[in-house]
Formats: sequence, structure tokens, C-alpha cells
Amino acid sequence: MSIRVSPGELARVRARHPQAIAEAAARRVRRPLVRGGGRLLIIAADHPARGALGVGEDAFAMADRRVLLERLCLALSRPGVDGVLASADILEDLLLLGALDDKVVIGSMNRGGLAGAAFELDDRFTGHRAQDLARLGFDAGKLLLRVDYDDPGSLDTLHSAARAIDEMAERRLPVFVEPFICHRRDGRLRNDLRAEPVTRSLAIASGLAGTSAYTWLKVPVTEDPDDMARVMATTTLPAVLLGGDVGGTAAEQEAAYEKWRSALQLPTVQGLVAGRTLLYPADGDVAGAVDTAVGLL
Repeated sequence: MSIRVSPGELARVRARHPQAIAEAAARRVRRPLVRGGGRLLIIAADHPARGALGVGEDAFAMADRRVLLERLCLALSRPGVDGVLASADILEDLLLLGALDDKVVIGSMNRGGLAGAAFELDDRFTGHRAQDLARLGFDAGKLLLRVDYDDPGSLDTLHSAARAIDEMAERRLPVFVEPFICHRRDGRLRNDLRAEPVTRSLAIASGLAGTSAYTWLKVPVTEDPDDMARVMATTTLPAVLLGGDVGGTAAEQEAAYEKWRSALQLPTVQGLVAGRTLLYPADGDVAGAVDTAVGLL
């Protein structure tokens, strides 16, 4: 049984009893990464640590931590939800709230590429290290791998990502790699979701490090969903779909669900990781959005 506090007590516990986080981690009821039917639904909440707080037209939708935690706890309580992906601060809040028992816990590893910054592609590992994930008994890690062929700094990102994968494999910890080929347009970084760049990004990510034994891929749905079968033929590594930011209207959300439904039928796709789409749905019904995603699996 994990230590449990109310949301209003989090700051007091953190100030007076910081060791409660390690105690809660030690008592957490763990589970295998994959079990039963082998399909995963993971709720993502690592956006704030990169300064990405917006959802739709609201630039600070994720800025209220108490509201975010309430939505996360609701999402995690729904049947069929396997776990959560987040930065250290959010995962530790959830530990103290007792929301992570029998859930897959994935720590976000590189959050240094702040959204909109000139150094956004210098995505350093400022989050969980492999030793942190092992110490806390978490189940996996996740890293973002964005490559711009016109940016020499992308080589540093590739190198540090490869070494992080090696460190995870040494501890037999799975790591979810989220690769993109990207470009700057009008000063903003854009991920290229056409079939050819996504295919290339999967090939690059699959070949990183000294072993791929513990590597999973976190893959976006391409601009044309009909291309996904050809794209996913690039690798034999297990993959989960990236939910992404699908827009703020009910129609956009429904269109995203249909894209996910089709891609989830592919043999290497093992599940779905979605965040803002499920935590901040257009109609405000978190439970309904999560239950719809569960139904897609």
C-alpha cells in the first residue's frame, strides 16, 4: 500500500517529509510492462517540463498542477488504462497520491529542448537518468529524438540518446524512443509527418546504441494514415502510437480516433500513448475520452 496524501497536502509533505517519495516508491505495487492481451494505453503528461503548457487555444491549460493531477488520477482510475508517462515531479506527486499502484510508470528522460527555444533541438537529458528509474523501481523510460539534417547539433542529440539507451539496457529497463525528422519553418520547429521522413526516423532510432533488445518506438501517425503499414514495415521493434496534439474541436478529436483505430491494427503496434487529447478533451469529459481510447484497443 503506497503512502497517500490529499492534493492539498502535497507541498506540506514535500517540505517536511521529502523521504516520503522514496517510501511511496518502495511500497508501490508493480506489474509487468505487458500483460494479458498485450495492449498498452499510457497517459502522457511530460509536456510541462519542456514548457509546453498549451492545449488548443489555451496557452496555459496545463499550468494548474492541481487540475492536471485531478485529471491524471481520473484517467488512471479508468478500466483499461495501463499507466502514465511523466517527468519526475508529476510522477512523485502521483506516488504520494497513491495513484500508481499496479500501473506502468514511465519516466521522461530528456526535457532540455524547451518548446520554442533557439536551443530546442539540443534536447539534453535533464530528466530521469537510468539509475533514477532503477532506484525508484519505475518500469521504463522515454526519450525524444528530433533530428534536423540542417542542424549540426543533431549529432550530439543522437550520441546522447544512444548512450541513454545503452544505460537502460544495462539495467534491463525498456526505453521508448520517440523519433522525428524535423525542420525550422518561419523560426518554428516542425515535425515532418510525411511517410518518407517518418520511415527514415524509425530506421535511425532502431539502429541506435549497442543493443535494441529493450528499445520500443513511439511513433506518430503519418499525414496520410494509409501510409502507416508501409512505414511500420521499417522495423521489427515493438511500437506504440503517439497520440499527439490533435486540435481542440470535437470533429478533430473524432478524426484522430479514427486514425488511431486503423494504425492499431498493424502487427508491430502494441498500444497507444496519448496525453492532452485525453486529459483535456474538447467536451471536458476526461473519463469519456479515456474510455473511447480504451475501446480502440
